[in-house]
Amino acid sequence: MSTLPEFSRAAVLRSFKSPLQIEQVPVPRHIEPRSLLVEMEACSICGTDIHLWQGSLSLKVDLPVIIGHEMVGRIVAMGEQAGMDSVGQALRPGDRIVYTHTSCGSCYFCTTAKQPTLCSHRKAYMYETMEKSPYLLGGFSEYGYVLPESGRLKVPDSLSSDLASLSSCALRSVMNAMSQIGRIEPHETVVVQGAGPLGLLATANAKVRGARKVIVIGSPTARLEMAREFGADECIPVEGTTAADRLDAVLAATEGRGADIVMEFTGVPSAFNEGLQLARKGAKYLIVGQLGEGKVEMQPSMIVKKNINVIGSFSGDARSYSLALQFIERHQHEFPFERMITGRYRLDEVNTAMERMKNYQEIKPVIRFH
Repeated sequence: MSTLPEFSRAAVLRSFKSPLQIEQVPVPRHIEPRSLLVEMEACSICGTDIHLWQGSLSLKVDLPVIIGHEMVGRIVAMGEQAGMDSVGQALRPGDRIVYTHTSCGSCYFCTTAKQPTLCSHRKAYMYETMEKSPYLLGGFSEYGYVLPESGRLKVPDSLSSDLASLSSCALRSVMNAMSQIGRIEPHETVVVQGAGPLGLLATANAKVRGARKVIVIGSPTARLEMAREFGADECIPVEGTTAADRLDAVLAATEGRGADIVMEFTGVPSAFNEGLQLARKGAKYLIVGQLGEGKVEMQPSMIVKKNINVIGSFSGDARSYSLALQFIERHQHEFPFERMITGRYRLDEVNTAMERMKNYQEIKPVIRFH
């Protein structure tokens, strides 16, 4: 520990909608059992980071916080009993890891429901104040603290830190969602609402899982062009079309039935009602993108009359992180994952990167520390 700095430079949010400030945040001098201290390699920017910055999330945020939660760090200090990751691989100083939000392992949701992402005592990186020890609980920081209750996964040597960072939220959320959908049958058509990072990754996933046809609805045009490279058979633009136009296009592609599976990754509340229209009778409708406070009027009888199975999917546990790393490692030469990383920025450029993400000028920018 004597070789570590006393402080870590980090991007701190003190009030919603305000620019992030680069501050000197204490580096913990004591590493608890099962905890780790990492030197950050990369942290990509997520749409959720933007929503948190703007104060539009329906989740508790204990300001001031260090923003960022898609981080890859290299181990520089280890607490006792921290020598193994969540799937049994040995960990040593110098190894790169991604790490999960915490789950206590002893509440109802962890034990009986077996849904650790819903843990009653969950602590989430970038939502916890940086004014209390262990301080470094966000990704836009030179150093990060891995809490003892967090899952941690060693990053395969063949993966770049940028792609590992992409895996640690966007792809793990998709893998968790896919686990809840279950098997995709070879005759099924999947409609993906949204051509952002999650929508693109879900498109690749649906294709690998054997969907007969994958249709992506989104914008702008450049993202739809990329969606084709991620396996989309058809793309329907939001710009220049109405909901009725888009429904007609999906019906035409599905012999008039509608999609067998619809997946929502837009974050736009009005997409929910549209998804119910796009789904065939007896379909599954997976909701992932709705974490904002926006509201929409709906007709509940639509779900009943069409016998639609509506599934919400939140975040992802250590299993989802592991599946994400495996998926991107195995398929990194089949899909243009690297092209999703549209900008690389230094920590001092974080506000520029955040503004560009907010204005849809980036698909997935990343803050690099070396």
